[in-house]
Amino acid sequence: MKFYSLFQEKHGQYTRKERCVSIGKLVPLFLCSLVATIILSFFLYFPYPLNPLTRCGFQQMYAPIRLNDNGNECFRFSDYGIANCDLFKGHWVPDDKGSRYTDSSCLTIPESNNCFMQGRKDDDFLKWRWKPDDCDLPRFDAKVFLDMVRGNKMAFIGDSVARNQLESLLCLLAQEEVPKDIYKDPEDRLRIWNFRGHDFTLMTLWSRFLVVGDRKVINGSSEYYNLHLDKIDESWTTNLPTIDYAIIAVEHWFFRPIYLYEGPNIVGCVYCYNSSITNVGVIGAIQMTFRAAFKYVNDCSRCRGIVTVVRTFSPSHFENGSWNTGGSCNRTSPIGEKEIDLGGEGWELRKIQVEETERARTEGDKKGKSFVIMDVTKATLMRPDGHPEEFWGNKWMKGYNDCVHWCLPGPIEVWNEFLMAILEKETGLISS
Repeated sequence: MKFYSLFQEKHGQYTRKERCVSIGKLVPLFLCSLVATIILSFFLYFPYPLNPLTRCGFQQMYAPIRLNDNGNECFRFSDYGIANCDLFKGHWVPDDKGSRYTDSSCLTIPESNNCFMQGRKDDDFLKWRWKPDDCDLPRFDAKVFLDMVRGNKMAFIGDSVARNQLESLLCLLAQEEVPKDIYKDPEDRLRIWNFRGHDFTLMTLWSRFLVVGDRKVINGSSEYYNLHLDKIDESWTTNLPTIDYAIIAVEHWFFRPIYLYEGPNIVGCVYCYNSSITNVGVIGAIQMTFRAAFKYVNDCSRCRGIVTVVRTFSPSHFENGSWNTGGSCNRTSPIGEKEIDLGGEGWELRKIQVEETERARTEGDKKGKSFVIMDVTKATLMRPDGHPEEFWGNKWMKGYNDCVHWCLPGPIEVWNEFLMAILEKETGLISS
């Protein structure tokens, strides 16, 4: 959110020449005294002005000092070393502290993500923490997060997994301030919360593909989608000029038959068997869609200063079958890096997302727009234990396991720790 302040000054007028002359003599003395006072005050308040800004120093502007993970009152971001660290390369380590909230302390967890309420008994999957190889990732701090986004609007744009992350963030932020649920459309696809104490608005904007997608049904059973690359989905673009931070995440709806159009012309398809149409696959479809959507953001003249955070592919973990053939995900602990597939379609999809984000960032730099990648794929590939599996209520699809979405609380809390680190860099609290 950009704020504009208007300051008006009213000056008295002297009509007598003598008064003007006497005041004029005092001006140089007054200016010298003012400069000296400012310099002295600066060094009194900031005795080490060239040292990095501390997190507790940031917090002291709004709240009392709190302890860091090591029990120290004040600490610098250099203690964590995240400024020049690749946060997304690392491994999971044991952590007995567990989640910042519980299934009972957070009242906004959807039933389908509340795995404990649905009967899950083990909780070891909560006792792990992401450790980057070359630094430490700070734990999520709701006070710091809300102070950074004070006066701003943030939107999670995408599918139900994007909503999954937003629900996690709501639970984390509620430890500092419980938001007010101020709007929900009839389908719960546009929903808005407000943190009045911080003048912060958080919203979810549902979009399957980011572009317009028409659903077509064949013989009442099978279906496919027509995607129009030249028509961006208004369900999220309508609100875009009012948004400061856009977190974009779409992927899973692309794993179905799709026909891609530019105007009236078909330019590709996914899972189609027509030799006259180029089968671009899921990766090609996502590349074309992201390019069109990011171009829209960069060309949006009213979207000044917007920061677009692109969350990479969140893998599913079906074993011994797929979602509709009895696949399950009943592990109870993370797997190691040697056990994950860095050569599969999911990893290739992630690479395309990174490439398209970098492409958009280069163009956005010329237009005052920021594009940032939030690369969750590797960390998430190692967490087959974090899905609801059978513990999701099965309201809509009896007998099927959910190995796509994530339990709350659960491993995707790290996504919001990544997001907090990204915001710290974007707001200038830390710099490389």
